[in-house]
Amino acid sequence: MIGRQRKEQMSQQINDFFLRFERANSSTDLTEFSRLYADTFLFGGPNGVQVVKKENFLKILPKMKDHFSSMGLSGTKLQDVEASPLDSKYMLAKVTWRIELRNPSCADHVIASATYILAPENGDAFSIILQIDHQDLATVVKELQFSQQ
Repeated sequence: MIGRQRKEQMSQQINDFFLRFERANSSTDLTEFSRLYADTFLFGGPNGVQVVKKENFLKILPKMKDHFSSMGLSGTKLQDVEASPLDSKYMLAKVTWRIELRNPSCADHVIASATYILAPENGDAFSIILQIDHQDLATVVKELQFSQQ
């Protein structure tokens, strides 16, 4: 029973972590984003994997946000988190995001998924050491806009 309680507690901590991520994303709070990522992390997507330094990521984050906003993306909401321990230290989180679109000629949202590996940092806090986006969001939005014309 204690194992089950611990698993439920960890699942709640991971859910809370991604709710913090959602809030940081909605405001582009660079201080909060800084707390969410490890100093160096891996980022993977449809075009490959790269090592990213947090300081460089934080520099380009506002430009990325502006770019996605110019495409009509207006907000990101946490839809689902499925968390499980990989071992006694690392957690795997499969996350689904609902990304709202402003363009009325298009659908009203896009569903995006990502997988994260989190490591403990400073006690019970976590940081992202690996993020894999399972789609190229810009391509998905462009295809959706094209199909609606």
